[in-house]
Amino acid sequence: MKIALTKLSTKDLATLAQRIISNSQSGKYPVITNHPLAVALQTSYMEYDKVYTKQAFSGKGKDVASADRERDLAYSNLKVFLNGYRQLPSAPNVQLAEDLYGVFKTFGLDIDRLSYSSQTAQMKKLIETLELPENQQKMAALSINTAFAEMKTKQEDFEAIFAQQAEANADLRQMTSASAIRKNLEKVLKSYLNLITAMKDVPGWELLYSDVNELVKAAKNSSMPKGSQDNGSPIVKKVD
Repeated sequence: MKIALTKLSTKDLATLAQRIISNSQSGKYPVITNHPLAVALQTSYMEYDKVYTKQAFSGKGKDVASADRERDLAYSNLKVFLNGYRQLPSAPNVQLAEDLYGVFKTFGLDIDRLSYSSQTAQMKKLIETLELPENQQKMAALSINTAFAEMKTKQEDFEAIFAQQAEANADLRQMTSASAIRKNLEKVLKSYLNLITAMKDVPGWELLYSDVNELVKAAKNSSMPKGSQDNGSPIVKKVD
């Protein structure tokens, strides 16, 4: 009963282990009931099952990028309005627009092109300054309080989503490496198969060996290309 466990896909390895565990727990084979190796195999499989299909990352990247575009747009709209208004000498309160545009200049007119973290830092400072009473009054005079509130909201939305992504990624990284867990499952499963093979001629073990051997054959076939399974024909690899 030979099988190269390392050559099985993650899914096929999980399927083989799960079938062998179910087989050992069926009650048909008293010799393996509560055997230490059977218990160890189940424990190892449970750990493997938790992580072998896990995502490498949180999957929230698109949400973060979308939230960043939203805050960029809100920032740009307000900046462009102030820049245009301050260039109309005949417009009322033109100096107020000049003053507020100067605040934008202080923290950078292209912060929407910075990295997520750098932009967040600058946006926080910009918002804090614009929230000062004197600047709130200037924005009220120009009727742009709503535009400012939207920019602030979009910044807060981004921070919330970015924090969710960071937390999710941290949780994933804290999980034991899937490759390390796979190696452990392969080791325990190999020991289990070796035990059954060694005991195959001992009374009470014959049927267990025969049934497990069929499960192993099925696993080996699952890794073969169609048309070469159990028919003795050579394996033909597809050529791109």
